[in-house]
Amino acid sequence: MTKKVITAPGAPAAGGPYSHAIVVNGMVYTAGQVGMDPGTGQLAEGGIEAQTRQTLLNIRAVLESAGSNLDNVVKANVYLQNMDDFAAMNEVYASFFYQNPPARTTVEVARLPIGALIEIETVALIP
Repeated sequence: MTKKVITAPGAPAAGGPYSHAIVVNGMVYTAGQVGMDPGTGQLAEGGIEAQTRQTLLNIRAVLESAGSNLDNVVKANVYLQNMDDFAAMNEVYASFFYQNPPARTTVEVARLPIGALIEIETVALIP
């Protein structure tokens, strides 16, 4: 078994000692992504909807760098700064996972990096 480190040029640079993703045995495990625009280095403006959209675009970039895509996600963990944002997050999330969505856990957390409203990590198959 070998471990392959993934660095995704289309995602924001890692903000600490971690990789964008790790590939092992035909699976890709992404690090948590927040709604940071990789071009500006700032959180997407527009509240939870904009940050959810940017977070999922960042996840997509990481998965594609690993040879996978959103259709192959089998599990997602969503961390919300405020569970009152659940319905708005869910609406945007559903537009990315509209067919055969992955299993998912959503929890409220006290705080997220850089003041983000949402963070998402995924596990996906590599076809």
